[in-house]
Amino acid sequence: MSTEKLVENIKNEIKEVVKEYGNKNVVIAFSAGLDSTVAALLTKEALGPENVELVNVVYGPFTYKRSIEIVKKSAEKMGLKITFLESLYQKEIWKNGPSCNMCTKTVKMNTVKKYAKDRLVITGSNQSDSWGKTGLKVFNGLYAPLGNLNKSEIQNILDFYSFKLERIGENSKREGCKLKHLLKIMTNLDYHGKAVDLANEILLENVPKNLELANVKIIGPLSKNIAIINVKPMVDNINEIKKKIENIDVIDEVIVAKKPLILHVIANPSIYRVKNSRYWIEVGKLQPEFAVPIKVIWKESKNNKLRTIQVVGVEEWKDYDPRNLKINLDTDLEMKNSCSLL
Repeated sequence: MSTEKLVENIKNEIKEVVKEYGNKNVVIAFSAGLDSTVAALLTKEALGPENVELVNVVYGPFTYKRSIEIVKKSAEKMGLKITFLESLYQKEIWKNGPSCNMCTKTVKMNTVKKYAKDRLVITGSNQSDSWGKTGLKVFNGLYAPLGNLNKSEIQNILDFYSFKLERIGENSKREGCKLKHLLKIMTNLDYHGKAVDLANEILLENVPKNLELANVKIIGPLSKNIAIINVKPMVDNINEIKKKIENIDVIDEVIVAKKPLILHVIANPSIYRVKNSRYWIEVGKLQPEFAVPIKVIWKESKNNKLRTIQVVGVEEWKDYDPRNLKINLDTDLEMKNSCSLL
């Protein structure tokens, strides 16, 4: 099917779904990323700009400063109203360990739904998301017009509209809030939260926007914040950046990821005892966020507060040999995995 025909089909579906819902005014959960931007462009054409409101959830110190400006510019380019809502409830979620999916479901979507009231909430969820794999497009006041599309098809639609996205600069493929880089329980917002906030803001202020990867992972036991700087490709001013991050009062140690690393990870029993869950976290979630090859040494957690994982330590992977690294990718792994971190 041509992209032009696909666009027309989706717009017609949007009209039908909204008509059946009974309120022609809709709200779009908007981040200015690929998925929500395409959803907004299609919905604007299907319903008219006067019936569409973009809503962006600001996560306090965990939203990049650059992100807010990008959202404003994108809304202006599309000629759509933008409303900003603030929520800090994610600090409650991170008390049980990293869980981006839980944040999306309970913080982002619930905040938008509460604001929307009787209006349908349109999202950019697609085949790459856990919701997209259910096959449902309309559920509990939410509608995913891109639900059965893959990333390539969504990118083609964006190209069809000749709409250029602006990047925050943390990842060439998927960007989000700073809190996802805190790979441990957050029991103290002013210690753990402050570390991941300031370190990542400093990094993005001092590197080009077009890097493949730029983040600072905060790991370690609860009493120690270890910062791992991931930059790909490496930048010439990395030592200056390291010094700036070392000067943050809540960071105890700084490591620049230049050589392969071993991560020591404790995991909730429901993750530790499921091989596919451990594999997907290591290969599908952690490795893409690191600038160097990693290996995970797993340990089952005895802390009943830990719902997901915590990276408690790091060391150089001294015997790393790419010839011995065998990864058998399982294309159905996301479906088999039950980890709430995804």
